[in-house]
Amino acid sequence: MNGKRFLAAVFAAIAAVGAAAQVQPKVTANDLKADVSFLASDALEGRATPSKGLDIAAEYIASEFRRAGLEPAGDDGYFQTAPYASVTPNSEGLELTLETGDRVIKAESASMGLQEAAAADLSHVPAVKATMTDAAALDALTPDQVRGKVLLLVIPPDTQYSVTRGIPDAIVRLEPALVLSVRTHGRGLSAGPRLRDTSAPAAKVPILAVWDAAIQAVVASAEEIKVSVHIPAPAAVPVKLRNVIGVLRGSDPALKDTYLVLTAHYDHLGVRGTGEGDHIFNGANDDASGTSSVIEIAKAFARLAPRPRRSIVFMTFFGEELGDLGSRYYCQHPVFPLAKTVADINLEQLGRTDDSEGPRLLQFNLTGFDYTGIAAFLSKAGGETGIRVVKDVENSDSFFGRSDNAAFADAGVPSTTLSVSYIFPDYHRPGDEWPKLDYDNMAKVDDAVALGVYGIADSAEAPQWNKANPKTARYVQAREKQ
Repeated sequence: MNGKRFLAAVFAAIAAVGAAAQVQPKVTANDLKADVSFLASDALEGRATPSKGLDIAAEYIASEFRRAGLEPAGDDGYFQTAPYASVTPNSEGLELTLETGDRVIKAESASMGLQEAAAADLSHVPAVKATMTDAAALDALTPDQVRGKVLLLVIPPDTQYSVTRGIPDAIVRLEPALVLSVRTHGRGLSAGPRLRDTSAPAAKVPILAVWDAAIQAVVASAEEIKVSVHIPAPAAVPVKLRNVIGVLRGSDPALKDTYLVLTAHYDHLGVRGTGEGDHIFNGANDDASGTSSVIEIAKAFARLAPRPRRSIVFMTFFGEELGDLGSRYYCQHPVFPLAKTVADINLEQLGRTDDSEGPRLLQFNLTGFDYTGIAAFLSKAGGETGIRVVKDVENSDSFFGRSDNAAFADAGVPSTTLSVSYIFPDYHRPGDEWPKLDYDNMAKVDDAVALGVYGIADSAEAPQWNKANPKTARYVQAREKQ
């Protein structure tokens, strides 16, 4: 089915029941605005993970999935519940000492912070050093080298998250007793609670960050280092978090058991700061825009007859702003087999056209544009709907690891994040509010996205990783292991 026939079929199917259901024949700017203005309202207080506002947002999304007629796919209706704990580090009596030769250096308490809190008492334990210059820095290490020792990570200034996001997986593989992260500053660390997935069977390894100048000097010059540390046990309080999942079953007897996943994150940064001024980080563009697009595209597809051959999973995640928590939980506890999941198309920041580098109208970007065959499907859909699908040369690859699509990629599923703008004036600021979005442009982009999703879901050929691109090697390997 070509693009015009698809859109005509969507509109005709909806129009056939439109009088009774009182719905518009396509995704409309008004529907998107209604969703975003609620999700990004002050009443939801920025949808922090966890928070009451986040819970209200989850209930709203579930109600819209229910109204669309999607099949619930969670363990509790539309909710996939994730058992977490809110863990508060205890820095009372925290001590760190490094030894090299006859030198003993004790870190200043004001120059340390716990990134992952867990009790530890180590004495004169050898350290294995790795400098995090790229994402492959840990690959050369083996469990025999690291097991039971201190994994000492040197974090250069301005290291991107895409370089360090593989550390949790490396910890599981290498089994260190402690991870010591030596940095140039302590910005971004706090003594507040952090979330921990309590479904993980292995005990947590503490990650201690240190930016003490004397420690940095020793680590830079010494080859053999021994570490002694005392980390008190943290306090932990149970927390229940939820992904929201609905599925539209495909029409083909065989292909309906394969899945395309359309995703977005529904959390944001909550309320931050004190004093005069606005302290609610509403997250209208980041990412109420993506969440509302998932909702409205789901509604359009639910009324389509015939449905595409593959099943489509519509899903919104908690905790993206804290490190892709919801998407990583899903990929560790998939509702639908990852080996039969043909692609994840993740939606982020679709509403603002005032990109920091200039206006972005009637177009969208893809992260990892050249990583998979997804771009070909979406480019074809864009051409049939008047929307340009572009590769941002500077940002396409660097942003690939910075949203929920990365969790699927790490699990081997071909994925991308689709956005209209990468950086906009109110990015991660209280000014990211719903009246600033261009809903007319957003609706046109969503039409193109819907058509691209249909193309993949109805195709006998699924998108594949581009093996000719060396940047995809780790993802290709993960896919082959499924």
